[in-house]
Amino acid sequence: MTTSHPLGVHSEVGRLRTVLLHRPGNELRRLTPRNNDALLFDGIPWVDRAQEEHDAFAQLLVGRGVEVLLLADLLAETLQLPAAREQAVELTCRDLRLGEQLRGWLRRHLADLAAEELAEVLVAGLRNDETAGQRTLVTALMAEDDFVIDPLPNLLFTRDSSVWIGERPVVTSLAMPARSRETQLTELIYTFHPRFAGTDPLYGWDRERVEGGDVLALADGVLAIGVGQRTTPAGAERLARTVFDQDLAHTLVVVPVDQERATMHLDTVVTMVDVDAVVMYPNIAHRLSARVVRAGAGGLDVGEPLHFLDAAAEAMGIPELRVIDTGLDPVTAEREQWDDGNNTLALAPKVAVAYERNTETNARLEASGIEVLAIRGSELGSGRGGPRCMSCPIARDPL
Repeated sequence: MTTSHPLGVHSEVGRLRTVLLHRPGNELRRLTPRNNDALLFDGIPWVDRAQEEHDAFAQLLVGRGVEVLLLADLLAETLQLPAAREQAVELTCRDLRLGEQLRGWLRRHLADLAAEELAEVLVAGLRNDETAGQRTLVTALMAEDDFVIDPLPNLLFTRDSSVWIGERPVVTSLAMPARSRETQLTELIYTFHPRFAGTDPLYGWDRERVEGGDVLALADGVLAIGVGQRTTPAGAERLARTVFDQDLAHTLVVVPVDQERATMHLDTVVTMVDVDAVVMYPNIAHRLSARVVRAGAGGLDVGEPLHFLDAAAEAMGIPELRVIDTGLDPVTAEREQWDDGNNTLALAPKVAVAYERNTETNARLEASGIEVLAIRGSELGSGRGGPRCMSCPIARDPL
């Protein structure tokens, strides 16, 4: 695979050239009413329809000139390399639930699989009744449908497990146990796949908690970092030091976000749709605060609390950051925010992908001069994520 577009992301709205998606697969078929809460889904999606919706999303992007890379394809290609395969098997078998006897069998079993089969198991998981009758104390005490390797249904949301800051991919550290293996696979791809040779990924899945949905590239060298349910203050501090040390940013706008399911990431309440405009959840827009952080002589220079919009505009060097509210009344705004009305994906300035069901939010975007590319998402949204969550931009044009 080759591309004429250089890898790198310096804004939220520069023309999108290359994006990483994950087409939902058998990992979603592992969801049941008994495990969907633990696996972070609010319902049991109709998988065939979810795939149709995702295919339409990918086709829309391709039709707009965006190169779409699929994570499962990259993973299978990566696992053809012996060093990558060895690392994948070793990390997967570290799970302390396995016990030594089952761990030994699992290492041998995974090592014997073809690359495509290994990729499928790493994503879709492995149940106790799929271990070829291995009888160990661990398997004997597990239910037949308990997982030896957990499935990764949230891999659909590729934004969270990595984020590109400038020319470097940042491998994040996911907070929820159900997602802990996702970034191991992402790191594997960025480290070994020839498409990303020389990119040298930053951060890592074993660091303080940072998730990509909390990272917004407000402008070249200016990042907003949400701190709340998923990204910790220590994670924001570590990321700040990392990007400052690598000259990838000069300013961070650190934003406390309510620690609730509905506002799990910063991009559930605000996303950019133009170089100076955001779509924002009005029920919290006027109380969202932030601190501007820059590199200081003795470490980090942390500013006093400001209103988020003021802090962001100051950091971006613009007079103001325009706000497009999601809904005229509080009830509609709350409904559409829950349905990812704020979670838009900008393809270029004033062009954004959004779920079609958020009719009032989309109407307000269009009234503000934003071209809305509406997609279906009735099944995709059951894991609480919109077009931005489902996409990891890898290449955008400079503004």
